Amino acid sequence: MLSKLLEEKVAASAERLPENVRQTYARGIETVRETNIENTAKQVGDAAIDAQLSGWDGKSVKLSSLWNQGPIVLVWYRGGWCPYCNIQLRAMQQNMDKIENAGAKLVVLTPELPEKAKETAEANDLGIVALHDQGNAVARKYGLVFDLPEAIIPAYRDKLKLPEYNGNHAMELPLAATYVIDRSGKITYAFLDADYKNRAEPADVIKAVEAAAKK
Repeated sequence: MLSKLLEEKVAASAERLPENVRQTYARGIETVRETNIENTAKQVGDAAIDAQLSGWDGKSVKLSSLWNQGPIVLVWYRGGWCPYCNIQLRAMQQNMDKIENAGAKLVVLTPELPEKAKETAEANDLGIVALHDQGNAVARKYGLVFDLPEAIIPAYRDKLKLPEYNGNHAMELPLAATYVIDRSGKITYAFLDADYKNRAEPADVIKAVEAAAKK
């Protein structure tokens, strides 16, 4: 299960990071949660946001053209610098056949630059082409974007090199959200968590896809 892999990563990080650093990140998560973003972002029953986006392969995709053909699984990842994102992407890759057999397409969005997204795919042996959500434009319309808490900005800016990955100096990120959107363009499943260490379990996503595909 994806949750077990994430828990193992959390445990490994806890052994490696000093207590004060762990507390700083934990406070950052709570600061984001206190903005109520988990409740104000797009929810089940809401209309999905359409957009025309390009992947690192240069191909342009309109989201509505995909969901008109059948359900889509829409996943945001924060960037290749995020180990939890990479664990999730590998898990989704491993479940790609099940997602497609259930009747859906997997669509991945990220604010990181296309060349960085390509590096992320290659480093994780992914067949997934991530679409570039430049400046978090689409994530913003979904209500997923939050400003990084002041205490953790230095780590994201200087250690994780967020400006280099995203091609701008905005100290903001999207939630690592997962949505299932049916062929009418309605959200039928939403995973929203201010804690970046928690991600949608592929088995739950597949169940949601199977339900959406029957509509």
